[in-house]
Amino acid sequence: MPATTQTAPQAGSPAARSVRSPFGKYWALDPDMTFLNHGSYGVCPLPVREAQDRYRALMEQEPVRWFMSLLERHMDISRARLSELLRCPPECIGFLPNATVAISTILHSIDWRPGDEILVNDHEYMSVINELNRLGHRRGVRAVMPALPFPVRSSDQILGAILSGVTPRTRLVIISHITSPTAMVLPVEQIVSALRQRGIMTLVDGAHAPGCIPVDIQAIGCTYYVATLHKWLCTPKGAGFMYAHPSTHGALRPLALSSRGHQPHPTRPLYLRDFDYLGTDDYSPIACVPDAIEFWSNVVPGGLAEVMRRNHEMAVEARGLLCSVLGQVPACPDSMLPTMATIPLPPLPERYRNAPTVYGDPLQDRLVNEHRIQVPVWTSDLFGLRFLRISSQIYNTLDEYRYLAEVLRRELEREQR
Repeated sequence: MPATTQTAPQAGSPAARSVRSPFGKYWALDPDMTFLNHGSYGVCPLPVREAQDRYRALMEQEPVRWFMSLLERHMDISRARLSELLRCPPECIGFLPNATVAISTILHSIDWRPGDEILVNDHEYMSVINELNRLGHRRGVRAVMPALPFPVRSSDQILGAILSGVTPRTRLVIISHITSPTAMVLPVEQIVSALRQRGIMTLVDGAHAPGCIPVDIQAIGCTYYVATLHKWLCTPKGAGFMYAHPSTHGALRPLALSSRGHQPHPTRPLYLRDFDYLGTDDYSPIACVPDAIEFWSNVVPGGLAEVMRRNHEMAVEARGLLCSVLGQVPACPDSMLPTMATIPLPPLPERYRNAPTVYGDPLQDRLVNEHRIQVPVWTSDLFGLRFLRISSQIYNTLDEYRYLAEVLRRELEREQR
């Protein structure tokens, strides 16, 4: 990773705040913010934003031609390039705005029977839990939620915990490829294989995976795979996809049917016709998928594979120095880390629990407002742990995590006074 320089210490700061790596020139991030939260929403690089501007200009130049002729071609180009990256048939990819919409689409396409069970776990993203609660009220489906160990010693513990929740009523299991709150890579291939032998459908929530870790959907063998591309692949916001096994295509329809939903397409399967056009919208984020993939090849020799390797190594090293300064033990093996890492924190003191907060935890508010550090601090509603999650992107440097570690040490001491 290229060397970085440091700014002069700021008044009231316990350490010098570091600037980004030379790769930072490709992003328009606030130069006064130490940004260590790429994982939440991603950040779109300037060259990809310029590509999006070109697609938008093409759309506005002749909207009818764009929506009725050019859009289908661009969806096919993006689908073909994405299928190469993720190793799956292009005709199984349906584009949607994000993983949340994709999961909801899948859940509402299945012919549920009262008493059916969907197995999820307590490290899943809250939008999935919310959707399952709504589905339960409407369709009589029961969500089963085994607890995953955290900290965890090996991925075998994850496999055992998930399989322990399977019953004869289990019809679908939803598993994150990378857990959002705890930033662990789960052994999805082993989990899916074990469930497939039991005749159980699987939905892998890969919201954080493309661009963060290598993804091989065919090797995983799941029924469904969904992901968001604006996080680690760095497309513009609004690009997500759903992989669906061909056996499911007949039942899969969008949550809202477009004006074309009744029209047969002479050369296109229903699945692609439905998900290529959901109605009038800005499809430029999806058109940018090839540009985002190409961006990584232009920036770093070795392309995306090399970027993922560098980011993983930085996440491992950054977690090590934060745990050392804060007196914490790493919560999972290095091999289970993607390009993010979660560090447990002491519980929020009682006197802070009713304090007004913008970001959900007063500590994060102070990190942003007093120290200009953007990094998430959460207390899980599901397993009751307070923690901080760092992200590592090539614009970050280890000096930024050293700055965070020193600020955190002092702020946590302040909380205990």
